[in-house]
Amino acid sequence: MSNATTFNHIIETASQLPLEQQEMLIEILHKRGIEQRRTAIATAAQQSIALFHAGELPAQSAAAVIAMLGGSEPQLDDIPRRQSLIKHSN
Repeated sequence: MSNATTFNHIIETASQLPLEQQEMLIEILHKRGIEQRRTAIATAAQQSIALFHAGELPAQSAAAVIAMLGGSEPQLDDIPRRQSLIKHSN
């Protein structure tokens, strides 16, 4: 069964649930997504701290980092690329 077929099957099955259970499912999935993002951020932070302690990331002011990031909140998939930019900006 392909991912698209599995996804469509899950959607069809969820659609058959009573509205209250659909809302519970949405809330559960939302909270799990939040937890996955928290875990990814924590992992990236631990990696950054390890790189910093290894001397591979220079100490910088918050203003300098925000300026380098373009003043926007980084996306999770940008973190390794941005760590690389920081390392190579020395």
